Amino acid sequence: MSLQNRKAFTMLELIFVIVVIGILSAVAIPKFALTRDSAVQSKMRTTLAAVRSSIATESQKRILRGIFVGITDLDADPVPGRMFTTFNDPGGIPAAQRAVLQYPVQGGNGDGQWSKADAVYTANFNSGGCQFTLANNRLTLTGFTSNMTLARCQQIFEN
Repeated sequence: MSLQNRKAFTMLELIFVIVVIGILSAVAIPKFALTRDSAVQSKMRTTLAAVRSSIATESQKRILRGIFVGITDLDADPVPGRMFTTFNDPGGIPAAQRAVLQYPVQGGNGDGQWSKADAVYTANFNSGGCQFTLANNRLTLTGFTSNMTLARCQQIFEN
């Protein structure tokens, strides 16, 4: 078989394919980063909505039981590395019946995680965070850390 009858790609065709792949990558990678940020924010909003719903439900349960002790802590019996495990004990209710979330979320300072200092819960993302305070049986947006602004936190969580 002679070299002229051989089927193969030319150098020009290979370079063209590599350039096209490079252009597609240059467009796709920033879109992927935006999608990831959007997913993290959605996760944080969903967790916050679930926690707020759980607080409202627990508050109503306590009223129906005749217990008027406010909800002051969402990790009264914390599981290491987990957030939103149990409500504070109003008196004699087992921890298993005081669960905040059925599946507690990962705690920490990483992107997409929640952290707690005293009564302030922080949703961490993009090297910053939005702070929430638990008072009067409500988890309310009260501040921000690092690269965030209060307006950005309000936009994300739409209090």
